[in-house]
Amino acid sequence: MEVDRRAGRRTGRVRRWLLADASERPVPQGLHVRPPAKPNHQWWKVMCLTGVDYFSTLGYQPGIAALAAGALSPVATLVLVLVTLLGALPVYRRVAVESPHGEGSIAMLVRLLSYWPGKLFVLVLLGFAATDFIITITLSAADATAHLDENPFWPSGLKGHEVLLTLLLVALLGAVFLKGFGEAIGIAVVLVGVYLTLNAVVIVDALWRVVTHPSAVGDWTTALTTGHGDPLMVVALSLLVFPKLALGLSGFETGVAVMPHIRGDRQDSEDRPLGRIRGARRLLTTAAATMSVFLITSSVTTTVLIPPEAFQPGGAANGRALAYLAHENLGQVFGTAYDLSTIGILWFAGASAMAGLLNLVPRYLPRYGMAPAWARAVRPLVLVFTGVAFLITIIFDASVDAQGGAYATGVLVLITSASTAVTLAARRRGQRGRMIAFGIIAVVFVYTTAANVVQRPDGVKIAACFISAMILVSALSRVLRAFELRVDRVELDPLAATFVADRAGRRIRLIAHEPGRRDIAEYRDKLAQTSTDNDFPDDSDVVFVEVHVTDPSDFETGLLVRGSVAHDRFPVLSLASSSVPNALAALLLEIRDRSGRRPHIYFEWTEGGPARNVLRYLAFGQGEIASVTREILRRQEPDPTRRPHVHAG
Repeated sequence: MEVDRRAGRRTGRVRRWLLADASERPVPQGLHVRPPAKPNHQWWKVMCLTGVDYFSTLGYQPGIAALAAGALSPVATLVLVLVTLLGALPVYRRVAVESPHGEGSIAMLVRLLSYWPGKLFVLVLLGFAATDFIITITLSAADATAHLDENPFWPSGLKGHEVLLTLLLVALLGAVFLKGFGEAIGIAVVLVGVYLTLNAVVIVDALWRVVTHPSAVGDWTTALTTGHGDPLMVVALSLLVFPKLALGLSGFETGVAVMPHIRGDRQDSEDRPLGRIRGARRLLTTAAATMSVFLITSSVTTTVLIPPEAFQPGGAANGRALAYLAHENLGQVFGTAYDLSTIGILWFAGASAMAGLLNLVPRYLPRYGMAPAWARAVRPLVLVFTGVAFLITIIFDASVDAQGGAYATGVLVLITSASTAVTLAARRRGQRGRMIAFGIIAVVFVYTTAANVVQRPDGVKIAACFISAMILVSALSRVLRAFELRVDRVELDPLAATFVADRAGRRIRLIAHEPGRRDIAEYRDKLAQTSTDNDFPDDSDVVFVEVHVTDPSDFETGLLVRGSVAHDRFPVLSLASSSVPNALAALLLEIRDRSGRRPHIYFEWTEGGPARNVLRYLAFGQGEIASVTREILRRQEPDPTRRPHVHAG
């Protein structure tokens, strides 16, 4: 028996540790969200925070581009850069203006959509976002493993275990978040500074070799013109190949998410953080311009200087083209230093992605009632995401090439949603010029996303799994949490408070009323019917309660109770909520606490089958009001002697 008690205590300690922050409001935690009370970081430092995701793609982007486009890689990369500077950058500069508190493009669409279609659309976007972030973790860890495996100083006995090494890196990432991941801008600045400096050395050296060895350029141009003699054909094929390179667009959504860390102007307010917005736009522009230079120069040098067969699976440059040049041209010591910096930033890119997941899930799903209660805590989510990353790593055999399509799909869907959001926002404001410009950009990204899906459907398959899992979990959670009290605050206007105060010394009777014509006969007949059904005098002092259903897909809401007197005779409390039973239960508990008396509420039984009424309650916030209100009260107040009375007749 003592053993059982000790086991129970250990289980209790583990549970308390996992759910340590579950009792708090679901404030997103992690790298991108939980900024200091007074943001004090310059925009270029915050750029390094998002840069661990964005700039780290240099570790594998040139190799993927060469494998996908061959000799066309520099031209296709130029298309990528043009789309970045003329498409993604203007879109996200606008997103920074529209959502300056780090909400991102998904929040913009949430504001434009409502009811169940809006919630379902958010779940779909979250599925693609989860694809983006999870594949960022697994792909970055896999590429870090490739750099380890190909390093000449790495022990030969550890080579050939890519899956195991990648799983260890993912596990280490999860362990860091389980322990607690605080402010990391200083680390990001160091990592990005060292990494970009070493990349600049490798690329400048490679460009010098290209200039001083014209034969290498001649071999590339010969291969280009032999296979694609017509310049128009070169451009056309580059456009067709471009979707495969789209993972080079990653980082923009992260760039908006880190906005709350940016130091604004002294006169900034939460409603008008103009300094923060200006800093974010500088961040996005500088990051995009820097990355564009690195993308073009790295694509040219790797395509010209590296043999095509080295890019193939199993080749020395597969997934690590710039590292190949670092070792070949600058020696093994410098190459090892480059590998270490690449491994560090790739691993930290996984940390950025994990923090993005911890930002998105608590921000949306618990608020919609579409996540279990433990989703408010960080540590259980870290365990879930780490487990999913393990599964993806095993399925894709820790291959960088195999995961590129899934990664690009997630990135492209998020950018497409952002371009759509800013287009709709411009249309709503009547900004015709912006609407047309952003609409054209949205069409480009819709094409790019569709082409990527056709060419590499892995991303959609993985996203479909995430979306299906989210919808299933959300539906189950909504059912399991159906009888929670989903009201976070109740406010009574002066007249409503007077109604409660005047009746505090006697029995408080409320009649749940679904208003129709609202004429005097309706209220008189309702009072007569209720008094007859429940056997109390029809001249009793009663108050009518009327609930207007707003958006039934919402979960947590606040209540504003307004008092009025209908036809100079009947006191009425009016309130709006996503659910009638929850609103009534919250009102009854508030009246009890204010008056010190247990109020009585009277219902008329709802016609129709119980199963149908339960479905109506789950979907539309109505249905069998009396029994559901009583069940919510029972769960919220376990002491029957303090529970408000519920009558149905």
